[in-house]
Amino acid sequence: MLNAKPQADRPSLLLRGVRKTFADVVAVNGIDLEVTPGECFGLLGPNGAGKTTTIEICEGLTAPDSGDVELLGLNWRTNADELRQRIGLQLQETQFSEKMTVEETLRLFRSFFHRGITVEDSIKTAQLEEKRSARVGTLSGGQKQRLAMACALVGDPELLFLDEPTTGLDPQARRNLWDLLDRLKQEGRTIILTTHYMDEAERLCDRVAIMDHGRIIALDTPPRLIASVGGEHIVEFAATSRDNRDGAVDPALLTAIDGVESHRLTAGIHQLSVRELHTAVPKIFSVLASQGLHLDEFRTHSATLEDVFVSLTGRNLRDE
Repeated sequence: MLNAKPQADRPSLLLRGVRKTFADVVAVNGIDLEVTPGECFGLLGPNGAGKTTTIEICEGLTAPDSGDVELLGLNWRTNADELRQRIGLQLQETQFSEKMTVEETLRLFRSFFHRGITVEDSIKTAQLEEKRSARVGTLSGGQKQRLAMACALVGDPELLFLDEPTTGLDPQARRNLWDLLDRLKQEGRTIILTTHYMDEAERLCDRVAIMDHGRIIALDTPPRLIASVGGEHIVEFAATSRDNRDGAVDPALLTAIDGVESHRLTAGIHQLSVRELHTAVPKIFSVLASQGLHLDEFRTHSATLEDVFVSLTGRNLRDE
């Protein structure tokens, strides 16, 4: 049984004016952030946005050039040993000795901590009972991820950092890891999560921050961020004229449609944010017909965090 109890009288994580540069590249550009105890907080953004550097600063792996960083009311300059005992880390890739068994690996990691949960409990938490005697080299990708999670939890951390924990997993393995994270949330543990999967962030996170170019450009609950797009639905289409030329559509004709909140054109794809599909879509068809255009592509979906990011930056979250 995991025993972490959050301290409700102070933030679990506090950043003030944190900045980090590498040569002439500004990776983190004056970030302010506060995460409350017991919160699952998501940090989102494309590669190069600065989120990994931010997480490494929080974890004590990288020193900031300026600014203040506090974890559980402590800082890495004067409380490093205590912090290492009270936080847990799961990196994007964890290299284990492949000839050690699952149980041996967990016993090794447990030896690093003054207090924590038993090896038996950590095996149960990660649902690795049937693999306790298996060598690490024989585990599947999902099982190795669960082992990495167990190693992060064996010290019974109050604050847990998970950097892309489900990248590369098959859908079932992702769902199993989500169930584990749900249990950790129910125990009141504070979780900092980075992910490229928007469905993951929407399901697990109480709040998310979206980063781009080293700054936090949006921060709120997933439902509020999605509502900020302006419409509940996204309509995407590509059109051509009858003589097979690219169909140019006057954006003013589209945004004049009742219920259409915004329009953007990216790589030949028109994207509209709309309130009600059943009223907006027929009018979109009518506008295209009046311009002598026909559809090559047409699709709709409910607004997501991906749409929030595109509306703010013009890029997709998974753009390299």
